[in-house]
Amino acid sequence: MTETSHNQKSGLLMESVARFSSDDLRADQHSRSFALAEPFEVRAPIPETWSVRPRFARSALGFEAVVTIDAQTSLYGTGEVAGSLRRNGTVTEVWAKQPFRIEENGTVIPNYDEASKSLYQAHPWVMGVRADGTSFGVLADTTFRLRIDLTDGIRLACKEPFSVIVVEGDSPQELVQQLSAIVGRIDLPPHWALGYHQSRFSYYPDAKVCEIADEFRRRAIPCDVIWIDIHYMDEYKVYTFDPERFPDPGSTNAYLHERGLRAVWILDPAVKAEPGYSVFDQGIAGGHFLCDRQGRLYLGTTWPGEAAFPDFTHPETRAWWKRLTRAFLEHGADGLWVDLNEPSLILPLGAELPEDLQHAGGGELPAGDHARYHNVYGMLMAKATYEAMREARPERRPFVLSRSNYLGGHRYAATWTGDNVSSWTHLPWSVSMVLNLGLSGQPVSGPDIGGFTGSPSPELFAHWIGVGALLPFSRTHCGLKGDQEPWSFGAATEVTARKALERRYRLMPYLYTLFHEASQTGLPVARPVFFADPTDLSLREEDHAFLLGGDILVVPKLTHHDPHEFHLPRGRWRELTLVAENPSADPALPVMRLRDGAIVPLGPGGQSTSEAFSAPITLLISLDENGVAEGKLYQDSGEGFGCADQDYLLTTYRAVQEVSRVEIRIIDQEGRRPRLEGEVHLELLTDRGTVRGRCHAEQNVFVLPLDSR
Repeated sequence: MTETSHNQKSGLLMESVARFSSDDLRADQHSRSFALAEPFEVRAPIPETWSVRPRFARSALGFEAVVTIDAQTSLYGTGEVAGSLRRNGTVTEVWAKQPFRIEENGTVIPNYDEASKSLYQAHPWVMGVRADGTSFGVLADTTFRLRIDLTDGIRLACKEPFSVIVVEGDSPQELVQQLSAIVGRIDLPPHWALGYHQSRFSYYPDAKVCEIADEFRRRAIPCDVIWIDIHYMDEYKVYTFDPERFPDPGSTNAYLHERGLRAVWILDPAVKAEPGYSVFDQGIAGGHFLCDRQGRLYLGTTWPGEAAFPDFTHPETRAWWKRLTRAFLEHGADGLWVDLNEPSLILPLGAELPEDLQHAGGGELPAGDHARYHNVYGMLMAKATYEAMREARPERRPFVLSRSNYLGGHRYAATWTGDNVSSWTHLPWSVSMVLNLGLSGQPVSGPDIGGFTGSPSPELFAHWIGVGALLPFSRTHCGLKGDQEPWSFGAATEVTARKALERRYRLMPYLYTLFHEASQTGLPVARPVFFADPTDLSLREEDHAFLLGGDILVVPKLTHHDPHEFHLPRGRWRELTLVAENPSADPALPVMRLRDGAIVPLGPGGQSTSEAFSAPITLLISLDENGVAEGKLYQDSGEGFGCADQDYLLTTYRAVQEVSRVEIRIIDQEGRRPRLEGEVHLELLTDRGTVRGRCHAEQNVFVLPLDSR
């Protein structure tokens, strides 16, 4: 991680980015930033015309910064939070933790609700959208526990002094791009990571993993990845395999690969305290574990029992973790899942690591206590795991999923919304949480489809996979209770799930183009509806419907009884059909609409992403009132890093209606990758139906005749 060194306290870092520092902040406390992707030095004084100026003060919590806002300013962001999209009136504790909820009978349940002030990730970021659509963002540049109080303006409070970075943008889109310019952007994931993922806690033994894979292929339900949770381990010891359940993990991975599927395996940070267990012995010998102030080894209770926790601030510990990970990857895992890395304990419920544990630091990281490094523990673990994958397989793109992270950690890992509940309350949060993560710099996220805790009804699962198939990261995951595969809920739900996933796989070229856009601009894949018109105040609280990119509007049904009153953008958005479906006949499938003036690339679909990215391409067109439409298509190998050397093709298409035909031209292209040979299919949405045609991909002008009736 490149940490940021500051020689001056306050000033402009970029034209639209300013840093404000309290006089209480000492030079040694101002020496670094985990959020920023690279060093940013002060370039100039902050101009007098700068509108957002935090006011620093002492408070009961220590130190605070206050930003006043107008009454019609809407607030968003704050990272991973349950509840509604708009955050005005809420309080968030920026402190990564496994949330627990206490039932009326006193039972402690490991999940969250709208009252949970802290979840697994830490994003000290608030985004504001003014009435006129102009936007600003406020980043509290601290890793310590932070309170974000949005009940009256923006009030940030922390026991340690901190600086505040303010970002300005003419629109919310520009603001997100400005944020990503300082906190970094994602690398393109491999094609297969965009596919559908099937997981549970857990699929075991290895024969069960193979059975699930075969069932997907037998039932012709699209799927790319099977996930393998902690029950593969020998007594839950990280980097081991149970000799009876998974005696030959390489063969398990090979079995999946032969069927066009990938495997993601889990890693936990906790190392079982067992002399003779090589990972523990190496950790002790290398001084890799967290200790208390007296230098005594800290042990906490988690899945393997008493366990020690690696100190990822120490360069030699990160190097050790990477060596272990590279060896683990030799068995053929395609992706890695780092979990419980807040870090969390299993017992007693709700317990956390003591804040006075000591981190050794080293290199650019100073020694410090756990209060300072707790919020970035997951980020440091994810980064070490990501780098291990890059080193082990330099020709392949890493895929890491991390439960805990910090603002900027999207550079190393995707995420999901944690241990949600199989309920109609948690279903709509799948959308609002993904949207706020996207507005906080993390464009790759999704929920556990169907809910992790509990067991969904067939109707609930059908609606959940209907919308979950259209979110950036699409994975079903569940706990030990009940089965949650698409066929587990009866024939009717299986049909819905298949159609939902067929939609996703037809959309692959468009989705991948959006992921490319996220890698270049920071714009999220899934976007709030108010992005379509930031000046329309009626859209500010819409958090059931959402946009995929700027061109597709998704209108799902996420309530069981009480209907949701949708607030949708003005203009014409034509309903589109991607597969043999009738959305009105299946209320579990969201209605999808295409913006007038847009061209969206589609693929043939299929059972895997390798099929979904094959030719032919379909250009789906909806002309605006002037008879014009535009759209882009990004293509590369879907693997490796050749795109950095121009091995890609980014094509811009423009359609113009003439008297009796529509001409579609290639008006711009980037990259040196050859255009795929074969046909291009054309589909034009009109008031009288869909007009279809086809032509050769090698042409620069495609002609679609219109019915003259």
